[in-house]
Amino acid sequence: MSRRDQIKMSDDEVAAFLAEQRTVICATNGPDGFPHLMPLWYVVRDGEIWAWTYGVSQKIKNLDRDPRATVQVEAGEEYQELRGVMIKADVEVVRDVDVITELGLEIFGRYTPDSVGELAPQVREMIAKQATKRVGMRFIARSIATWDHRKLAGVY
Repeated sequence: MSRRDQIKMSDDEVAAFLAEQRTVICATNGPDGFPHLMPLWYVVRDGEIWAWTYGVSQKIKNLDRDPRATVQVEAGEEYQELRGVMIKADVEVVRDVDVITELGLEIFGRYTPDSVGELAPQVREMIAKQATKRVGMRFIARSIATWDHRKLAGVY
């Protein structure tokens, strides 16, 4: 078995990893030919990463021109701890305010530690106001690469 096969994550491991991590780095194709990388909060819906951002952001300008992106979630400090998921994706930019509001509520529910159950009414109102200026991003995977160096048990 190759080293690459040894460190590959299973579908269940990918799902657990994405559920525990907090930030995805999104790379879009900038107008100058250089990758444009930005961190995003995200949720996973039916195995797909979803995020939101302001509709006038550079990443959305880039996606309107070229709807492809690469996203990466990674963890680990030392080589033997490194693990991650990289997804080459087609990106659907969602502009429906109701869908964006629901996405915002889901994102804030995930990232607000004291939101067990319902979000506070003032938070829900703030999200609804923001949704009119934001867009959703659905990352539809073309290919996925994964790695978990912990599986090598220190043998390289």
